[in-house]
Amino acid sequence: MTRRAARCDLSREPLRVLQIHRSFDLGGKEVRLARLMNHWGARMQHDILLGAPGATTAQALLDPTLKVRFLDSPALEGPATFGRFNALAKAMRGYDLILSFNWGAIDGVMAHRLFRRLRCLPPLIHHEEGFDVDEAFVRQAARNRYRQIALQGARALVVPSAQLAHIAQAEWRQPAEKVHQIPNGLDVAAYEGTRPVTAIPGLVPDGRLIVGTVANLRAVKNLPRLVRAVAPLRDRLRLVIVGDGEEREAILAEAERQGMHDLLMPGALPRPQDYVGAFDIFALSSDSEQFPTALMEAMAAGLPVVATDVGDTLGMVAPDNRPFIVAPDATDDFQAALAELAGDADLRRTIGAANRDRARRCFDEAVMIQLYARLYGEAVGNELALF
Repeated sequence: MTRRAARCDLSREPLRVLQIHRSFDLGGKEVRLARLMNHWGARMQHDILLGAPGATTAQALLDPTLKVRFLDSPALEGPATFGRFNALAKAMRGYDLILSFNWGAIDGVMAHRLFRRLRCLPPLIHHEEGFDVDEAFVRQAARNRYRQIALQGARALVVPSAQLAHIAQAEWRQPAEKVHQIPNGLDVAAYEGTRPVTAIPGLVPDGRLIVGTVANLRAVKNLPRLVRAVAPLRDRLRLVIVGDGEEREAILAEAERQGMHDLLMPGALPRPQDYVGAFDIFALSSDSEQFPTALMEAMAAGLPVVATDVGDTLGMVAPDNRPFIVAPDATDDFQAALAELAGDADLRRTIGAANRDRARRCFDEAVMIQLYARLYGEAVGNELALF
């Protein structure tokens, strides 16, 4: 038996995995990873190298019995020097599998590409979830070329959406057989049923409908757009934005300009299954998405959705909901969609039920877990151990 075959006998010892992220703060990527990590439990132990040390709020989603360590060295960000790439490559030795995530980890991917043969590094699988505001509309030519070179050493590239699968092949020049589209999934049953408004800290019912969203507060989410759409309807609608991030003050400033003095922003809440069902309408106002986890959660909770037509959002929702998916720059249409749903309780119930049924059929996490188990298992030579 070879050394790698022996290391990957998970009946004898856990699989050692190094994850590389810029941040492990709460978001869609982290929700999915937590579900996978909790499912595999003691069969894996994880070291998580971060480019932003201390960005670990999603740790609250992890089973406390998991073996997880957060690392802040070697430096994931900094000048593209031989010494830094060599240090990153040295840190990858001794693991069975490397998992890297998004542009913030791309220097780790490049280090693996440069040193994988010299240092006999384990296989690396890269994951791209989507883009920040700097690449939401057009990717940067220099980044495209850097990704193309770095990914030459990766065993596989995982993306959640059809749009990203196309970008990976057309812009990053990745061969089709290397690109794996694995849609996000979740525990659909955990979201079913309404939740009391008291599940959201600070929310006191006043007879208005609750329009809610869950997002990292980044510019690409364009939450000021959502504020502007809800503001003229504030006599009927109360806006709740769950999440944290650098755009918090900009969102509050826009609410002040719009005369919306009761915008509720309770911060990041770690268990969306406990509170998403307290919303009456879910709204997503992003300039860019791929396969948003928050949208799946809203559908599983049986909510009607108003969203911008970005990424795979139009194809994700039930057909009855598709008229309420609008162009990103059409704020008037966004507002009109909210007003129509606000004025028709039967329509909200019908669309919400259709979304819940679609979530049950399409987004159950069992399929997602199976696809990741097959991909990761094939990489380390022990596929069956991860099912």
